[in-house]
Amino acid sequence: MNQLKCEYIRKFIAFICVSCFTLSGVHAQDKMEYKADWESLSKHKASPEWFADAKLGIYFHWGIYSVPAYGDEWYPFRLYQTKETDIQKHHKETYGSIESFGYHEFARMFKAEYFNASEWVQLFQDAGAKFVGPVAEHHDGYSMWESNVTPWNSMDIGPHRDILGEIKKEVEKRDMKLIATFHHARQLQRNNPTNFTGRNRASHYRNIPGTATASNDSLLALLYGNLPEEDWNERVWYGKLKEVIDNYQPDIIWFDSWLDQIPEKYRKKFCAYYLNQAEKWGKEVVIVRKQQDLPLSFTVDDLEKSRKNKKEDHIWMTDETISKGSWCYTNNLKIKRAQDLIHVLADIVSKNGVLLLNVSPKADGTIPFDQQEVLREMGKWLKKYGEAIYKTHPWYTYGEGPTKEPVGHYDNRKKFLKIKYSEKDIRYTTNGNTIYATLLGKATPERVVHLKSFDRSHKDNFKQIKDIKLVGSSSKVKWRLKKEGLYITLPNDIPNQMASVLQIDVKEI
Repeated sequence: MNQLKCEYIRKFIAFICVSCFTLSGVHAQDKMEYKADWESLSKHKASPEWFADAKLGIYFHWGIYSVPAYGDEWYPFRLYQTKETDIQKHHKETYGSIESFGYHEFARMFKAEYFNASEWVQLFQDAGAKFVGPVAEHHDGYSMWESNVTPWNSMDIGPHRDILGEIKKEVEKRDMKLIATFHHARQLQRNNPTNFTGRNRASHYRNIPGTATASNDSLLALLYGNLPEEDWNERVWYGKLKEVIDNYQPDIIWFDSWLDQIPEKYRKKFCAYYLNQAEKWGKEVVIVRKQQDLPLSFTVDDLEKSRKNKKEDHIWMTDETISKGSWCYTNNLKIKRAQDLIHVLADIVSKNGVLLLNVSPKADGTIPFDQQEVLREMGKWLKKYGEAIYKTHPWYTYGEGPTKEPVGHYDNRKKFLKIKYSEKDIRYTTNGNTIYATLLGKATPERVVHLKSFDRSHKDNFKQIKDIKLVGSSSKVKWRLKKEGLYITLPNDIPNQMASVLQIDVKEI
């Protein structure tokens, strides 16, 4: 531990020197475009064209919480509770008491020995993703990049590899975009809470005497957030963001909930710094947030495990996971079907949204085969029918059919998980003078599909229909436009059973 302290001190001094040099360079330049106030920041375009066109990104919950592979990624939170939890019982039986074996011990067990950034990014690209990146830091305080702010990072303790850096190199080779997600607003022990009430609930670690969470050791305090709040806000919360911005230049920075616990001055400071740096890079970047933690005038709204039930004027995002349970890998993790994820994607895109899909790798750096298979199936569908997804825009209506999504956010996640679409559920997108109608289910040969959205009362939303094709089929499609809408007879050959796409070319939209 002494050797680790020396290395940390050396890196921290280097970080301070670089920061001072960077700041002095900034002051020497012309006035920045963005000031650290909401009015100035609101001049930033929330969603650049590349982001609106991308539609699908992939990230991954992977860190030291992947080592126990039990419960979920909130393992450390549930480990340090005053009342016994299932995770506490499992931990004691498997590793010993939390007094003798704290959460930090998992860091040295996180080896990632089979991690191959090239294979991962290629898999994600094959799945159809246009932007890719890691959970840069979860609530637990462990950084997935080479950091001078904290020794608890993937280069200094654990794999001894710069995970974010390796992913970045592979992303750039493939002309993709880089996303880095931050969940570290919870890491601070606010008022060293022993009783989680009020804002203390936004603390990931409970301060329990006799355990590492209550330690005054400078290294343990950094991981467990046992620091003075103002020092942590500046040096840790903001410092980590600045470090990632300076060293990796991400195209998207995404925040989890509880950002409201960070004082406004630091939120403004981050936004101004990131956007001004992006101006210097010549990049159009995106800031994504949840709840009401940042103004929507210059950021993108994100809904966790849920989505809109109507078309929106502004681009928004859903973060969803490939599994039916934990975001990180756990033993016996159940995986969703590719067709269900395709349906979710089509529903999101029809309402002007973007999907951020999570993958759950093992601690050894492998992505389980069942997850890979789902990703490849998605990619095969998108390779054939992606014209109805990528670079599209919403039509006057998102769609039609019997299945309706509930209103709400994360609180309704279980209802969203139960939704199953059928071929009677249609989702529309447009590109130029083409309207795509995607049937969310196994289509029936020779079935007559009635598209009510084309009824005469909506004739102003399209002009004359020129041609209709079933994408992937060489058979001629029969159709009739009547007062009640558009009637299309499907051919005998249905090229895909997960979701079928009708291409409707019109004279003008």
